[in-house]
Amino acid sequence: MNILILGPQGSGKGTQADLLAHKLGLFHFEIGNFLRQLAKENPEIDEKVNKKGELLEDREIFLLVTNFLDFKKMRNNIIFDGYPRSITQFNLLKSWLDKKGRKVDLGIFIDISRYESIKRLTSRRIDRKTGKVYNLVTNPPGPEVKAEDLIQRQDDREEAIKERLNEYEKATEPLRGVLRKEGILLEVNGERSISEIGDEVLTAVRERLEDERSKD
Repeated sequence: MNILILGPQGSGKGTQADLLAHKLGLFHFEIGNFLRQLAKENPEIDEKVNKKGELLEDREIFLLVTNFLDFKKMRNNIIFDGYPRSITQFNLLKSWLDKKGRKVDLGIFIDISRYESIKRLTSRRIDRKTGKVYNLVTNPPGPEVKAEDLIQRQDDREEAIKERLNEYEKATEPLRGVLRKEGILLEVNGERSISEIGDEVLTAVRERLEDERSKD
């Protein structure tokens, strides 16, 4: 089973993808981590992604992703987190999976308001000593963490977040409509606890798995 997990910045999609991957034995493919690893070895990607903050062209990122999956001999039981981020990227991935005899089985959209996204991201802090990420609203640090050790990234400041949300709304929001039209979209209220969202997502995925098995 291949799953896409979507949602605006701060929606908690990475957390839910990780939980789902562990519970169902899926491979969690997270595009941000993937590109950061590539950037360590590829100066061109490092320049574009890390130094200039640019997005890679659709075809370029598609080839990077699928070359990696081909190398790993993976084409099923994947949860794609942060990719695809546009209709073009989705169509490229869909075509690639089709050639492998696979498909996108489910798209999960974790929905939060623009206000909530900004509130959550501006509350995100990183422990400069450990690198651990906290959120002053949803996941505050314990008393052992000193306030002076918590730092805020530049791209977690309000103006930077608004720019990222604008890009998201232009590129990714239309994909939501495509997945809904194809009948594979699960829309989830993301303004609840992690466990409540996780329970709903896990139940829906298990139901989809049962439906697929009954067809075989």
